[in-house]
Amino acid sequence: MQDKNSSLAHGINGEDTGEADESLRGFLGYNIKRANLAVQAEIRSTLEKSGFRTAGFSALVLICDMPDMTQTQLAAALSIERSGVVLIVDDLENRDLITRNKVEGDRRTYALRATLAGLRMRDKVMEQVCATENRLVTGLSEDEIAIARKVLNHIEKMAGK
Repeated sequence: MQDKNSSLAHGINGEDTGEADESLRGFLGYNIKRANLAVQAEIRSTLEKSGFRTAGFSALVLICDMPDMTQTQLAAALSIERSGVVLIVDDLENRDLITRNKVEGDRRTYALRATLAGLRMRDKVMEQVCATENRLVTGLSEDEIAIARKVLNHIEKMAGK
């Protein structure tokens, strides 16, 4: 008799997901969702050690990479509502990681710029996130990782049509 647990899939926290999971594993979308949940849990854990959530760290990276971007541009880049960006920007500014500067000629618009502390924090946390990601893809070749990125980007584009 076969061990009951050997044929059952397990969730990201080791919980028994039941036999239905085996049928669902035939769907690409289901596998993407499961992988995303696992990756996000690992990244979230890494970011929390530095006091970040995913959106906050993503915002810091974008602001470091594109000095003087506006809050509207940041919202578009993160695919979130502008009101959500205000909370993220407030947090980053309160932590002295960015500055919010008035744009000449437009009293309602602010240009966002990383501080030296923000640039250093981005670099430090980026190293930690890269280490986490590298651990998650251990055993995959550079070519396999590049193919995975290409496939995921293709799916994203096709879903947006």
